Amino acid sequence: MATMIFYWTEHGTFRGMYASIARILQIFQTLAVLEVVHCALGLVRSGVALTGAQVASRIFLTWAIIHSVKETQNNMSVMVFVIAWTITEIIRYSNYAFALIGQVPYILQWCRYTFFIVLYPIGVAGEMFSIYAALPHVKQSGMYSLRLPNAANISFDYYYALICIMFVYIPGFPQLYFHMIRQRRKVLGRAAEKRE
Repeated sequence: MATMIFYWTEHGTFRGMYASIARILQIFQTLAVLEVVHCALGLVRSGVALTGAQVASRIFLTWAIIHSVKETQNNMSVMVFVIAWTITEIIRYSNYAFALIGQVPYILQWCRYTFFIVLYPIGVAGEMFSIYAALPHVKQSGMYSLRLPNAANISFDYYYALICIMFVYIPGFPQLYFHMIRQRRKVLGRAAEKRE
């Protein structure tokens, strides 16, 4: 977040900002695979499927869209989802850190289970618009596509795969969003009872 703020104050634009944050974004989003491992091992209470879907989405956007399709890197939609992800993770990991010592401030817990109401749709919109922005470049270049005839006698078109992935967001987003709404009721309801 600090790198993005410094870039913006120095340059007054988001154009070119991705290059200044690319490496750190790639490292931390890739390391998020450990979150799925932690779920699978029972080290955290989160579900493997939901965590896996979120992590897979972020890794896919980071590597298969933004890293691979350079033309998308200056698109405003990239900064939209990166900022949404960043704010979300600052709050979430701060919450985890305080939970380790058993002292999560109510305001931090409230932020974790409230800010997503706005940040999650903004992040998903940024992700979808970034995929959409990549489509013409993927179609023109034939990137990651396999055409017939070939020795394996199979065909794959990355362009159409991206369109299918965008359609997966339609049923996927509400499921994850309403799961968080239920979590919010459960956690903040419990926190309110403790405070009384």
